Amino acid sequence: MAKGPAPFSDIGKQAKDLLTKDYNFDHKFTFSVPSPTGLGLTATGVKKDQIFIGDISTQYQSGNTTVDVKVDTYSKVSTKVTVNEILASTKAAFSFDIPDHKSGKLDVQYLHNHAAINSSIGLNPSPLLDVAATLGDKDLVLGGEIGFDTASASFTKYNAGIAFNKPDFSAALILMDKGKALKASYIHSVNPLNGTVVAAEMTHRFSSYQNSFTIGSSHAIDPSTRVKTRFSDNGKVAMLCQREWRPKSMITVSAEYDSKSSNASPKFGLALALKP
Repeated sequence: MAKGPAPFSDIGKQAKDLLTKDYNFDHKFTFSVPSPTGLGLTATGVKKDQIFIGDISTQYQSGNTTVDVKVDTYSKVSTKVTVNEILASTKAAFSFDIPDHKSGKLDVQYLHNHAAINSSIGLNPSPLLDVAATLGDKDLVLGGEIGFDTASASFTKYNAGIAFNKPDFSAALILMDKGKALKASYIHSVNPLNGTVVAAEMTHRFSSYQNSFTIGSSHAIDPSTRVKTRFSDNGKVAMLCQREWRPKSMITVSAEYDSKSSNASPKFGLALALKP
């Protein structure tokens, strides 16, 4: 695939990942078995309060084609077939769920040296259509996305964004919620030697003049252990500790406390990921 600007969904993604990724306040277990033949198996289980949800997924790769199949505890079978380089610099994916016969969807991604286009259309009589495009290069990206519902002949979304990326920082500005809100994000690598990174997100809603923000950090204690912290204006404080106790196998402990709620108990979560 051609190397060019990141897709629209990646604008502001670095800061969002630092502030949200790997935080988990339930009990989660993941077991992955890779295979040199191209067939991989992953089993996932999540316990939320007294409810247990799980799924088993497989992935098969052959040449430019990847097939993903997932079966969950509700007997829903999700299938996705991805073909890379179906045309020059173009990737296509066909997905559907069983027994939902209206869930079929076709995704097409085109990457150029100075452009990236992602499109998605539902394969049913009244499909949803999504199109996103970016222009630029690896340093400066400008883009937008629209969503259209053919059943109601109305737009479901239209957003625009710009990002400026450098090796040690990334800044992004996104006009979201159909132009009703503006979100700014920033991530900065403070010390590459010990993996210290800080990030912040701030959202302003034009109708209510309401501002909200979240700040966070990530720090590598040693090559196998990472600690993350997060604070939001709503009073919620969170912390995460993740350790790779063997190659590609991790244990993650998360905690969150709502300082503005006198009756709320702290939340704790544990995630264990095993990969032989």
